[in-house]
Amino acid sequence: MRIGIDFDNTIACYDGVFHAAALERCLIPTDLGRDKNSVRDHLNGSGRKDDFTELQGYVYGARMDLVSPYPGFAEFIGAARQAGHDLFIVSHKTRHPILGPKHDMHAAARGFLSDRGLMGSGPDQIAPERVFFELTKDDKVARAHALSCEVFIDDLPEILAMSGFPDGTRKILFDPEGQFASRATPYERRVSWAEIAADFARDRA
Repeated sequence: MRIGIDFDNTIACYDGVFHAAALERCLIPTDLGRDKNSVRDHLNGSGRKDDFTELQGYVYGARMDLVSPYPGFAEFIGAARQAGHDLFIVSHKTRHPILGPKHDMHAAARGFLSDRGLMGSGPDQIAPERVFFELTKDDKVARAHALSCEVFIDDLPEILAMSGFPDGTRKILFDPEGQFASRATPYERRVSWAEIAADFARDRA
């Protein structure tokens, strides 16, 4: 089975990272909530929207060392590869931040995957040539189509709703924070990589 996987907020978990980076740059009070939305709302609400935009570029470009993979993702790779599935990372992100230093965010994301042992030539890794960072959402979906992805896993329902996926693609909404728990969606909603891995283990059985 050919499985496409998003990167930001699907593989890469930013819990607490924006808070830590904002404190590092003296942008927020120490008692602010640790989630990304609290940081964003604080800066936007105080007329510092550009500060948040630049902070995003700083995190995605220079401070990926603060970021961790979601629990269970590495184990999912190993189990999926052992079961014979073909794995692809297909994400969209601009190469350089809109504001601030021109970090190469594609290179930073690849560095994250390599540094954490998720990308490489080993049997429990995703090969570098199967990792794609596209510049737009449309290009991302077109890549999934070109790769003939039979499954696509993403944290954004608006991506899964886009036309252009191969006919019959199984779409899985990754929702570890339960944002969409009370909302009806046409997608399979899963809250962890362990749950996703269990799905594929059952399918194999």
